[in-house]
Amino acid sequence: MTDTTHTDTYRYADLPGLMALMTGDEKHGPAATSTLDVLWVLYDRVLRVSPEGMADPERDRFLLSKGHGPMAYYAVLAAKGFVPVEWLPAFGSYDSPLGHHPDRTLVPGAEIGSGSLGHGLPIAVGTALGLRAQGLDEPRVWTLVGDAELDEGSNHEAIAFAGPAGLDRLHTVVIDNSSATYARPGGIAARFEAAGWSALTVDGRDHEALYAAFTAPHPGRPHVVVARVEPKSA
Repeated sequence: MTDTTHTDTYRYADLPGLMALMTGDEKHGPAATSTLDVLWVLYDRVLRVSPEGMADPERDRFLLSKGHGPMAYYAVLAAKGFVPVEWLPAFGSYDSPLGHHPDRTLVPGAEIGSGSLGHGLPIAVGTALGLRAQGLDEPRVWTLVGDAELDEGSNHEAIAFAGPAGLDRLHTVVIDNSSATYARPGGIAARFEAAGWSALTVDGRDHEALYAAFTAPHPGRPHVVVARVEPKSA
């Protein structure tokens, strides 16, 4: 894949201002702000994807499973040139392409539509399998999920399958804002490790720690990064 060079107008410090353009009710503010740093580090430093290269079969795929409260996602997409900044003020309004859950047919850069939780990771597993079957070894598949979302049975099955399948192009980021109802022995990372994944837990607000975790080698195994942020109720 040939990387495209951009002249980025916006930086991380501009993201709160971009998010502030999106007004109205039903914003799921904590869900949005919990993902902000992870999304920025991925799109700014890790993902091999560009607005001009969304049809490139060698591009990385990013699947947002934690689709409620997508303001941070839209802000990052706007900052990186995928969607016009002028779309942001109409977020959630009638006829706006930026809905309360992203729609892949309306939002440039969105790989999937997200609504009901528990679908992003299974779709990511299928995407990784499909790329492998096509002989595409370079593209990486990333999905972002919430900690409470892991209660879904579809995620349990995806986690259990991906490890033994050796899907080493599959990457998952779990936003841990202590919103899960049920605890897990050893924590979230231990659950993935038991299924054969490489797992790291980091501060979800520390950009250097996130980057190091995102780029850590994990030969032969899928990789999960648990990004801990402030509790949802804080």
